Amino acid sequence: MLWRAIRLALQAIRRNALRSFLTVLGIVIGVGAVIAMVTIGHGTTERVTSDLQKLGSNLLIVRPGQSAMRGPGAAGAEADPFKERDLQALRQQLYEVRAVAPVASRAVTAVFGNENWNTRVTGTDNAFLAVQDWNLVAGRRFLDSELRAGRAVCIIGATVRQELFGRRDPIGERIRLRKIPCEVIGLLEAKGETSFGTDQDDTVLLPLRAFHRRIAGDTDIATIMVSAADTADTAKVQADIERLLRERRHISPGEDDDFYVRDMKQVITMMAGTTSVMTGLLGAVAAVSLLVGGIGIMNIMLVSVTERTREIGIRLAVGALERQVLLQFLVEAVVLSLFGGTVGIVLGLGLAGAAVELLDIPFVFDPAIVVIAFVFSAAVGVIFGFVPARRAARLDPIEALRHE
Repeated sequence: MLWRAIRLALQAIRRNALRSFLTVLGIVIGVGAVIAMVTIGHGTTERVTSDLQKLGSNLLIVRPGQSAMRGPGAAGAEADPFKERDLQALRQQLYEVRAVAPVASRAVTAVFGNENWNTRVTGTDNAFLAVQDWNLVAGRRFLDSELRAGRAVCIIGATVRQELFGRRDPIGERIRLRKIPCEVIGLLEAKGETSFGTDQDDTVLLPLRAFHRRIAGDTDIATIMVSAADTADTAKVQADIERLLRERRHISPGEDDDFYVRDMKQVITMMAGTTSVMTGLLGAVAAVSLLVGGIGIMNIMLVSVTERTREIGIRLAVGALERQVLLQFLVEAVVLSLFGGTVGIVLGLGLAGAAVELLDIPFVFDPAIVVIAFVFSAAVGVIFGFVPARRAARLDPIEALRHE
């Protein structure tokens, strides 16, 4: 009986092909929009998470002042920067850490021959490569003697190499940072852009003391990066950093910190949660069109019942049961919905594929959302097709046969 109902439904749909297509268009758009939005949202979440993880493993970032997350006008916003003695104290007194790296940076024009490039020079040491999980593809790291003496040697990123040297080997060459000649001793592996549009490869690393003496003219350290050991609890490491710095910066109990420690794991979780919420909201907005499509199916099924009233009367008069008529029209509504859902799934995946290529984010296929969209489209057919089907099944055969 079910197969016969499906065959009758397909015949009715073929008789009014254009009307049937326009009827399911709302379902197609709704399902396609939901799948496209959710797939793009998952891709965005994956990209943001991946970019943040590229900053380093188990990374904690320590900066003077108070975090902007605490609101404007917070106390300590003009706090003193860190000094080398703070860096040494963290290295000596922190446990379960892999590396502690200083970061002080300035925007500088790098010059080689007739080429020049505006880049960012970072004063640091070899620990910076460890906390950032950054390897060299050529050359070497800083020597201890170069770090102690503040010698003018540098390690450059892939973008700086491309802009100044092209395909030429930069190792051993000298570039000029402002008026300071600097020997290139290493080349960083390429990391590419983050999802925030920052080019990680557009950088020059300089020994911290060389940076202080020749670039900055001070001994300030703007940021200290701490990489916790793989087995360490970053929350405990963060608490240890806060305790040590409060003691060194003479902050009394009850006073606010004039520095902040940001755990990148927390940032990753927060960003992933935010993008997930946005994905859910976009999917919910797109799902509204499914309801519109369902209303369209109900409308066209009511029209179909009216047009086929005499046919229904004949079927009832020759012995068809109410449940058979109900099943016939209910199956027709479900077939329309499932057809629209199938086309919508293909359309949504196609749109998502095009969008991720355009936005340069990964394509994250979620089978669950495809199944949910398909089942939901079937549910729309059942829910919105039931009223017209019940109306057809309850027609009085005598009145139906009199209908013109």
